[in-house]
Amino acid sequence: MRKLMLVAALAVGYVLGARAGRGRYEQIKQTAQRVRNDPRVQEKSQQAADLAKEKAQVATAAAVDKAKTVGSAAVDKVKDNGEDETAVGWPQAADAR
Repeated sequence: MRKLMLVAALAVGYVLGARAGRGRYEQIKQTAQRVRNDPRVQEKSQQAADLAKEKAQVATAAAVDKAKTVGSAAVDKVKDNGEDETAVGWPQAADAR
């Protein structure tokens, strides 16, 4: 259903764009460039990029901490089952052929 809606929206956009002609396209393009080059838009864009970088660093640190916790829990569980750490699924060099 979503694909159908997307295709329909693209088709409508194409038809309307074709009817508007090249002149209207150029007008829309110039307006978009003007907005993109506006200092206020540039400032907000930079703020958004900085915030995204900050949040990405926090998320990365949280993921690393969680991975360490889960990894430690898995090793502890294997040890609790009476097996050694080498028994986590990878064959030893002598066993691999």
